[in-house]
Amino acid sequence: MRLTDKMKNDEANIIHRIVKGETSLYEYFLDKYSQQVFVLIVRIVENQEDAEELTQDTFLKAFEHLSSFKAESSFSTWIYRIAYNTAISATRKKKQDLFVMDNAVLTNISDQQIDDTLNDESEERIGKLNEAIKKLDAEERALISLFYNEEKPIGEIALILGLTESNTKVKLHRIRKKLYILITEAE
Repeated sequence: MRLTDKMKNDEANIIHRIVKGETSLYEYFLDKYSQQVFVLIVRIVENQEDAEELTQDTFLKAFEHLSSFKAESSFSTWIYRIAYNTAISATRKKKQDLFVMDNAVLTNISDQQIDDTLNDESEERIGKLNEAIKKLDAEERALISLFYNEEKPIGEIALILGLTESNTKVKLHRIRKKLYILITEAE
């Protein structure tokens, strides 16, 4: 049995015991996943206080719906999905000034141009990249965060965001193009 399979079985056992009344065991999930969930949420909502509250909301929702967890995915994927939906709902309630890109502009950018720009790790370029990321909408920031910061595989990101794998790849590619344009416009 692989380690991930053992972990999945252990977590399924803990969930079963919690649902049967050993609610104090839920602390295991809080200890294991709260920091990761908080980091994802703060990257989406861009406000620490809101992220703290939304992290609590996420774990409360997960606890309330724990009996509906079917173990079709890992618990971490399930809790990330709840966190993502909670954070996106919160951002939709607030009006944001977002950057919208013309599709014609996006098609004229080569992958090599994007790679050259986004792989430049100079301090100045990283600063411009961080500013560009702030101009993305919450869903785009979430996708970027899950792929680059959390290093989640495309399949897991698709499950978390409720997309197909191919749609996830297309969105990631378009976001990279948007970041390229935002960075080059800032220069």
